[in-house]
Amino acid sequence: MSWQHPVPRITEDERQIRLAGLREAIDAEGLAGVLLGPTESLRYFTGLIWHPSERFLGALVTPTAVLYIVPGFERSRVETLPHLPGEILVWEEEESSAALISRLVGEGGRLALDDGLPLFFYHALAAAMGADKLADGGRLIRGLRRIKSPAEIALIQYAMNLTLDVHRQVHALLKPGIRSSEVVDFIDRRHRQAGADSGSTFCIVSFGAATSLPHGADGDQILGDGDVILVDTGCRIDGYHSDITRTYMLNGGNSAFERAWWIEREAQQAVFDAARIGAACSSLDDAARKVLAKHFLGPDYHLPGLPHRAGHGLGLEIHEEPYIVRGNHTPLAAGMCFSNEPMIVFPEKFGIRLEDHIYMTAEGPCWFTRPAVGPTEPFSGAGGMS
Repeated sequence: MSWQHPVPRITEDERQIRLAGLREAIDAEGLAGVLLGPTESLRYFTGLIWHPSERFLGALVTPTAVLYIVPGFERSRVETLPHLPGEILVWEEEESSAALISRLVGEGGRLALDDGLPLFFYHALAAAMGADKLADGGRLIRGLRRIKSPAEIALIQYAMNLTLDVHRQVHALLKPGIRSSEVVDFIDRRHRQAGADSGSTFCIVSFGAATSLPHGADGDQILGDGDVILVDTGCRIDGYHSDITRTYMLNGGNSAFERAWWIEREAQQAVFDAARIGAACSSLDDAARKVLAKHFLGPDYHLPGLPHRAGHGLGLEIHEEPYIVRGNHTPLAAGMCFSNEPMIVFPEKFGIRLEDHIYMTAEGPCWFTRPAVGPTEPFSGAGGMS
C-alpha cells in the first residue's frame, strides 16, 4: 500500500544508524552478536515485520553483518517484505534453528538475546550453546529504543493528532442510550478512514461505575443520563502508537466528580512539571502521589487513589521503557516519550484518567497533545506544546 500520510516513514538510513549504535554496544560488551527475535526490536533495527510462532525467525546482528534466520519454506515470503539488506540463512523443518545460530556464533562467542524471545527458544539456545554463552540483550536494545529520533517523534505526534481528532468526533456522537459497542465500532472505523494501520489498536469505552476499572468492564454498556464517560484508545502509524484517554461528563452539576476531576488534572500537571532532564523517572510518580495525598487520597496504591504507575513509555510498543514508576531511577533524557496518566479510582463509583503523552527535549518536556480543559470540556488545542 502506498504511503498516504504527510509525515515520512522511518528510512533505511535511520535503521542503519540504529544498527551502528547496536554494534557499538556489541563491541563494548565483547559480544559475538545480538539475536533479534520476531519482535518489535526486529522491526526497529531491520524493518522486517514478523509475528511469533513456534518456528524461529529473526536476525543475528554481528559486528559486520545482518544474518536473517528463516524457516526454509518462509524464505520466499521474507524476500518480498521490506527489510535491510542481509544474507538469508534457512533451516528446514527437521533441523534446529538454535543449532544453526550456535554454529554462526562460534564456539567461543557470547550471544546477547532479545528480551522478547520466548522462554522455549532460550532453552533451545542454552542446550545448543550452553547457558553461560548467553547474555541479556534487553538492556542494550532498550537503551537505544527508549531514545526517540525526530522522525519517530514526528510519527507519534501524527498518530496522536489523529486519535485526538477521533476523540473529538466521539464526544460529538455521545448521547444517553448509546451502547459502548457502538462507540468502539465508530472509533475503529474513524481510525481506519484516517489511514491508521489496522484501525484502532485498542479501545476502552466505559460508562458510570465501570470507569472505576482501569482497563474497563466486560459486556456492553449503555450510557445513562449523568454517567461519567471514559474513552481510552489509540492507533499506529508506521508502527508507532498513539494512546489518549479522556474522562468527562456531558453536563455539569456533579460536584463530587468535578472536584475529583480537578485533582486528577492537578496530579497530571505535577507530573509534567517534574519532568526535567536528569530527573529520575520515579520522581514523576512521586509528584503525582504527593498531589493526591494533599487531597487525602491514597497513600501509595490504596483506594480511593492511584492504583498503578503514573505512566509508561511508548513507541513501537504501546508499553515500553521508560516506565514512570516508583523505584525506577532511570534519568530522563532528550528523546524519551512517555504517558502522563495518574488515574484516580473511587471503587464502584467512578474513575478519572486523563492521559496525554510527553516527549523530552534538551530544554524540557513537551506535550504531544494539550491536556483537557475541564470536567465537561475534554479538549484544548491538538498540537504539542511546552
